[in-house]
Amino acid sequence: MEVDKSLVGTATPPFTVEVEKGAIRLFAEALQDENPLYRDAAFARRMGYNDVVAPPTFPTNFRPPQRQQWMLGLDEGRILAGEQYFNYERPIVAGDVLECRLHFVGIEEKTGRSGKMQLLVQELRAVDREGRLVVTNGRVVVYRVPGALSEKP
Repeated sequence: MEVDKSLVGTATPPFTVEVEKGAIRLFAEALQDENPLYRDAAFARRMGYNDVVAPPTFPTNFRPPQRQQWMLGLDEGRILAGEQYFNYERPIVAGDVLECRLHFVGIEEKTGRSGKMQLLVQELRAVDREGRLVVTNGRVVVYRVPGALSEKP
């Protein structure tokens, strides 16, 4: 099965992410990042923030509750993570309540050593309570198309 190209331009239903101080701390610990902005609310306030700040890659945690329609029916064993990028309008801080949607913005086909691949370009867009964009997290998913591999009998 290949990805349904007619779904380019669609998005998941909106879902809410409530950014918690504990989640930020755990994420920073997993990164082994000792930056006090991620751990010390008093320090973050002295630096001009309302609370602790989330590390730049924190939106990788923002996942829709259901699988995206364009991913349904695909063999998960053929899916690989590709590149990511983050464009911020402002930092994410503890206490933020963000409305997120994952958008399917494009698909590109390539042929590699292992055969045909489809590169699915997705963007997670998170807006604050006032509807202002906070972050865009671009994600590329690599899908190795079945039958494209030189599989041995």
